[in-house]
Amino acid sequence: MTLEELKSHVRTVVDWPEKGVRFRDVTPLFEIPACFRTIVEAFCQHYQEIGVDRIAGVDARGFVIGGAVANRMNLPFILVRKKGKLPFQTVSEDYELEYGKATIEIHTDSAAAGERVAIVDDLIATGGTLLAASRLFQRLNADVVEVSAVIDLPELGGSRLLRDAGLDVMSLIEFSENE
Repeated sequence: MTLEELKSHVRTVVDWPEKGVRFRDVTPLFEIPACFRTIVEAFCQHYQEIGVDRIAGVDARGFVIGGAVANRMNLPFILVRKKGKLPFQTVSEDYELEYGKATIEIHTDSAAAGERVAIVDDLIATGGTLLAASRLFQRLNADVVEVSAVIDLPELGGSRLLRDAGLDVMSLIEFSENE
């Protein structure tokens, strides 16, 4: 399956969760085995090329993608969780949401200094979650080699925000607001 074919399986839901929003629903990509296989294979190939030591997935859909990629590559998988979900010592990072703030965490032993970490999520919109996740690993002195997503919505400014913060950004497909 090509990435263009993959893109055709993303469902667009108009006016959800509120009027004026064009929501990009990735769940069909997980439900159709050929789509999911294409995603996992694309990330694995890319990460083999750039060299990573660990894969991190952002709660919750980043767990699905990142866990499958890490398993296929035989690499450690790190859970980037919402606050209060991890039982051991954590480092935390606050970030802005459209209507308030949120906090994400990782365990303090999730990555060692100098380890090359790739962070995966399903979608880049405003970039706030991936930026916060990258800061968590930077606080552990790990090397965030890239933040990645299946979908980028560049018109929302997230990928630009991440690049402006000095991060390499990769996505498999992009959607404009008009698509």
